[in-house]
Amino acid sequence: MASNVVLASASRSRRDLLTHAGVALAGCDAAGIDEAEVKASLGAEGGSAIQVAETLAELKATRVAPRHPGALIIGGDQMLDCEGRWFDKPSDRASAAEQLLALSGKTHTLETAVCVVRDGERLWHHNAVARMTMRPFGAAFVEGYLDAVGEAALSSVGGYQLEGRGVQLFSRIDGDFFTVLGLPLLPLLGFLRAQGVVPE
Repeated sequence: MASNVVLASASRSRRDLLTHAGVALAGCDAAGIDEAEVKASLGAEGGSAIQVAETLAELKATRVAPRHPGALIIGGDQMLDCEGRWFDKPSDRASAAEQLLALSGKTHTLETAVCVVRDGERLWHHNAVARMTMRPFGAAFVEGYLDAVGEAALSSVGGYQLEGRGVQLFSRIDGDFFTVLGLPLLPLLGFLRAQGVVPE
């Protein structure tokens, strides 16, 4: 049976989470949303980080849906909020170092949303939050960390991957591991199971 599930993202992390969990994807199709514009607009209106993540997740899925009639389109997004500051993926090594030092010794939240759309209609969504406490560290540790992880520091907001060396940055994590990685996988699998996409 051919898959009718499409991931509205070019995110390798989200794709791998789904395929490793046994979800057959018909494809990955990036939506091409201007995320900075959406964040700026919602931020100006007083929107919260989770509202931004949910809006972006639905926009991505809705934008891709017309290209895949009848398919279940999964959209996902994640926001990092530290004391009211929203972080984006670092653009270069200096930006990654700045982010890590700004987060050092503080607790931030990763606010993650997933949405499933079919033929333009939102069928299901789920929001989840993880609280991440970084241990205090200084510039010398950050430089050594960035030497070790290289370009990977630029691939995720905050400059870390919890599944790799980034775990060394933290003293406490409260929340679901998959939420941290950018996709609340367990509730999503429950929805896909109810749709007959994965076995009961």
